[in-house]
Amino acid sequence: MSTAARVHLSKTFPSAYEKLAALSTEVGQIARDNGIEPLLSELVQMRASQLNGCAYCLRVHTKKALSLGEVTERLTVLPSWRDAGLYSERERAALALCEAMTLVSNGYVSDEVYDAAREVFSETEFAAISWVIVSINAFNRIAVTSRYIVDPIPVD
Repeated sequence: MSTAARVHLSKTFPSAYEKLAALSTEVGQIARDNGIEPLLSELVQMRASQLNGCAYCLRVHTKKALSLGEVTERLTVLPSWRDAGLYSERERAALALCEAMTLVSNGYVSDEVYDAAREVFSETEFAAISWVIVSINAFNRIAVTSRYIVDPIPVD
């Protein structure tokens, strides 16, 4: 089936999509208000989008991360963050939590992952970063199911 033949979920029920977008905006504000660095939020959203195969969201959050000053090297090795040695303890804890929550069908969020995150995040920070992960996973599922188009970058 072609992308054109897919039901575009956000266009079919725009009010539901608008509410999800409003949730995402609220979650972003909660994250900022509760000590989650904007770049950390973008890294987590990129990692979830990688795991879910969401090129559309990955492109959006890569652009945001770059605009926040992220360096290409860290973005390039994000799929191998455990071995890269380029991420802080907070980033590693958030990325592990992101993977566990995104791949929840592989099992529960383990006590090891949960405890590691709680060691570096306060209760409100933990809740905030968890909501960021929940929100991006919802968007990934919409974009992947509807096969949102990633426009090519014009070549000069």
